[in-house]
Amino acid sequence: MFHSPILTRFSVFSNLFRLPRTDLNNAFLNPQTLPDFVLDCPSAMRILDLIGPLSWQGFPERNLIRNWGQPAIPYAAFSAACLLKLNEDLVSMGDLHLYLLEHPAFIWLLGFPLKPSRKHACGFDPQASLPTERHLTYLLRSVPNSSLQFLLDGSVRILLQYFSSTGIRAGECTSLDTKHILAWVQENNPKAYVETRFDKTKQPKGDPDCKLGCKRRHNQQTSKNTPTTNPVSAATISVGEFYWGYGSGVVVAKVPDYGEFVLAEMTQTFDQPDVSYFFPLMAKTEQILGFKPRFGTFDAAFDAWYVYDYFNREEDPEAFAAIPFSEKGGYKAKGRQFSPEGLPICAAGLEMPLKFSYMDQTISIIPHERGKYICPLFPKQEGSVCPINHENWKKKGCSAAMPTSIGARLRYRLDRDSDLYKETYRQRTAVERINSQAYALGIERPHVRNRNAIENTNTLIYTLINLRLIQRLRQKE
Repeated sequence: MFHSPILTRFSVFSNLFRLPRTDLNNAFLNPQTLPDFVLDCPSAMRILDLIGPLSWQGFPERNLIRNWGQPAIPYAAFSAACLLKLNEDLVSMGDLHLYLLEHPAFIWLLGFPLKPSRKHACGFDPQASLPTERHLTYLLRSVPNSSLQFLLDGSVRILLQYFSSTGIRAGECTSLDTKHILAWVQENNPKAYVETRFDKTKQPKGDPDCKLGCKRRHNQQTSKNTPTTNPVSAATISVGEFYWGYGSGVVVAKVPDYGEFVLAEMTQTFDQPDVSYFFPLMAKTEQILGFKPRFGTFDAAFDAWYVYDYFNREEDPEAFAAIPFSEKGGYKAKGRQFSPEGLPICAAGLEMPLKFSYMDQTISIIPHERGKYICPLFPKQEGSVCPINHENWKKKGCSAAMPTSIGARLRYRLDRDSDLYKETYRQRTAVERINSQAYALGIERPHVRNRNAIENTNTLIYTLINLRLIQRLRQKE
């Protein structure tokens, strides 16, 4: 009786189920501790090689002891499953659920609660051990984004440690850009009839959190003459691309001969301007790097005085922000000249003294001090005339209002024709390549209908991009 093959089989299943389960990082470092059916699954070992380097043992997990009415699904297991979904190009949670059923090794490896079963060679019932498709979808919109940010930060630290070991100080030059994300609503479908497609007061039913925003806008010049049949002036037509959705901002660092990786990311609704990403993302970047980047590259949407001011520092006069000049207010690059003391110089070549300063909270996204600079020849003295007889001479002379910050001066003084500027600005292609990778992973048209789900998906996409770079670096060794 003791040598019964049935009891022997049950003993094998019992021992298999009692194998100590560990986190993904320990499994990555000690693969010999894995059960045979996991070691014999090439897909499981390939994914373990990809996501195993992360510090899963420190993942901010929810309380798994609490009675949730059903077996508590660890957030770590679900997050790893989502990385698997993205890497394997699985479109929906139904596809992920089916993939896990077809590869039971993942259920054991990722850490899902197991339902013992003698009917399966793996020692557990895959169907009973997995949450339903609906519950997987629920988890995507309920997992705190801070938990997934932990994974992204962990991938950044691995890369920084690797580059530091090779004598490279990564992150001195960063690039920041935003990516539009279309909400999964019929208002974004040009083939669907929607009476008020772009009315921001009417929220789409498909997504309660998305907002209406403009991707790009151009002023299209038309005939100079106003049509007699149209009472509205047609001198210019504002042409824009409008969508309901979200925006993803990302800070990227490039390491020559190695590649680029994501330092920080955040998601907002599409009605927020590009510059609103600057301060939160740079704060995250400083936190993860431990220092302020010396150089920054941005597109013209970030041509604001506080961006130049952020990169300006007395102890490092070579640091600067490489940004194309946007002709705001009719001024051109180098259109304003300044004295050594920072006073604006008028068209006649005279320094314009500061008349008064005040705090402004409307023009910029941050409160700041602005100064009013006036013509030095006023009040008029007997016999005083404008050297160039400017048209404003009869109106108390020229005046200028601008921020008193050094950033407002640097915006005009920056030599955009220098080799250093051009070399630095070329680093901006790094963020474009990251955006291309994110686009290939489906960031632009996600099939989810909730802001938290969008945020979590974006964080996982950027984490996967970093993990793929980590894997490539390890394969080179």
